[in-house]
Amino acid sequence: MKSAELKWALLILAIVLLGYILPYTLLTNVTAWYGSFLLWTGLAIAIIGINYLISRKWGE
Repeated sequence: MKSAELKWALLILAIVLLGYILPYTLLTNVTAWYGSFLLWTGLAIAIIGINYLISRKWGE
């Protein structure tokens, strides 16, 4: 695995871990369903953006 690929993989891993850790720590007292939903939506958009950046040069 190249250095750039490893960097992207670690970033994706960190975002996935945030998706599990934040709702049970910082968002514990948020009783509304949209608190964690907004977090997961933002994290999903970040992952989609990273996947786009990784795969945009595959066809070249």
